[in-house]
Amino acid sequence: MVMSMPRLAVEDLSYGYPGRDVGQHIHFTVGAGEVLCVLGRNGEGKSTLFKTILGLLPPRAGAVRVDGQPISGWSPRRRALAFGYVPQNSAGAFPFTVAELVLMGRTAHRGVFAAPSAADRRAADEAIVTLGIAHLAEREWLRVSGGERQLAVLARALAQEPRILVLDEPTASLDFGNQVRVLDAVRNLAETRGLSVLLSTHHPEQAFACSDRVAVLAGGELLRIGAPVDVITAETLRACYSVDVAVLPVADERYRVCVPRLYLQ
Repeated sequence: MVMSMPRLAVEDLSYGYPGRDVGQHIHFTVGAGEVLCVLGRNGEGKSTLFKTILGLLPPRAGAVRVDGQPISGWSPRRRALAFGYVPQNSAGAFPFTVAELVLMGRTAHRGVFAAPSAADRRAADEAIVTLGIAHLAEREWLRVSGGERQLAVLARALAQEPRILVLDEPTASLDFGNQVRVLDAVRNLAETRGLSVLLSTHHPEQAFACSDRVAVLAGGELLRIGAPVDVITAETLRACYSVDVAVLPVADERYRVCVPRLYLQ
């Protein structure tokens, strides 16, 4: 049986800043249509890892490959055509409409100063419809709810027509309902568009909801990686977060909830 090449491959990657390593010896792959969720405590370097994978920071060692090709030396435009990125803080000061914001995702296809083409507008419109926010298209994106704003930023990344989506804590500061909407959108994009998705979160339960595999960072290294039900255990969460947690099944056998043991006494 011939195995297909992973779309994204992180190979023995060390990352950080001049004079300071943040993480080292990180190795994983993400295939087409797969969602990989990264867990780790604050300060573990998840954002730094993502920026290194995106080529925004140079690796300290190791390599990042897309479809088998190392991305070192890629131009910003070539990276933008491969990766869609949703950072932790997507706030802005300009009163763009949601439609205008999403259309900005087409910049890599047409250049900064070129006028949007009909194809650009179709791609942006399709991304808006896919994320279910067509009713917000003409509203100022700063005046919609936090969850709607996050869906708009995700639509902007989708309008780039990337092969890989990198989402840095996409549900941070969202209420429960909007967290569910964003995670559902992420899962749907992987399944229907065949996108490779790499996302981080501080909520282990979210990995059960949307991911195929989970990677846990601890002490600057990859502690565990595998299916959520195998990786998100009381032992792993204790090693990662230094708290005692019970991982309990619910009606759906695939889903689990994580409850601090102090609430079970």
